Amino acid sequence: MGGRGVGSFRGWSGILRSLAIYHGDRRHLCSLAAFYGDLIRPGDLVFDIGAHVGDRTRVLHGLGARVVAVEPQPRLAALLRLAFGWRRRIDIVQAAVSDAPGEIQLHVNSANPTVTTGSDALVAAAASGTGWRDQVWDGAVTVPAMTLDDLIAAHGRPAFIKIDVEGLEDRVLAGLSAPVPILSFEFTTLQRDVALAALSRARALGYCRFRLSIGESHAWETPAGDTAAAMAAHLSRLPEAANSGDVYCFLDPG
Repeated sequence: MGGRGVGSFRGWSGILRSLAIYHGDRRHLCSLAAFYGDLIRPGDLVFDIGAHVGDRTRVLHGLGARVVAVEPQPRLAALLRLAFGWRRRIDIVQAAVSDAPGEIQLHVNSANPTVTTGSDALVAAAASGTGWRDQVWDGAVTVPAMTLDDLIAAHGRPAFIKIDVEGLEDRVLAGLSAPVPILSFEFTTLQRDVALAALSRARALGYCRFRLSIGESHAWETPAGDTAAAMAAHLSRLPEAANSGDVYCFLDPG
């Protein structure tokens, strides 16, 4: 019983830290709004896959979008329901997203819930990865899983899908059978192979233009007209210190 209490404290203290980082910094929220404001129009349907503490959900809703916020971690899903469940134009879905419906076991990082993951490979790679060695996955939870096609069937076809699922981005895209106008997926320099597999899947879906944003810069790192080959080369050249960012995929030629 005492052990469960300690785990509960660690879990909520990690979430409070995330809240301070992602909701407590007004500059972060304003910068994110300016960045997404060039991509999203009022009334657009948006999927926030891996919503975490909901800073993207908050900003996208503030831009007038209808948001489906998908988060598998029970504590974070409860937080999202408390913060946003009463708002019009926001639906909270407590599930993981993958290449097939079923269940996924999450490796829970209580101190840093943003890197809780369903990827065994990410946990293994972190043991020797620059900037990742101090991460500790100290728990596990089995959660329901669904596909992007399942979400589209339930909620409609979105104008934009944001994917941030800590090492399963390629599997999430494998569960999408037809493209939407814009999507983004997170990459890490720890697992470039996952990013390259996700990029390959995006190209197979029909995306022809790609742009890169590093970390939480909310700025473009690459030109508007990058091909998949150019983006793959850029991802391969990034220094380890870049750590993470997002690849944006567009259907139109620009």
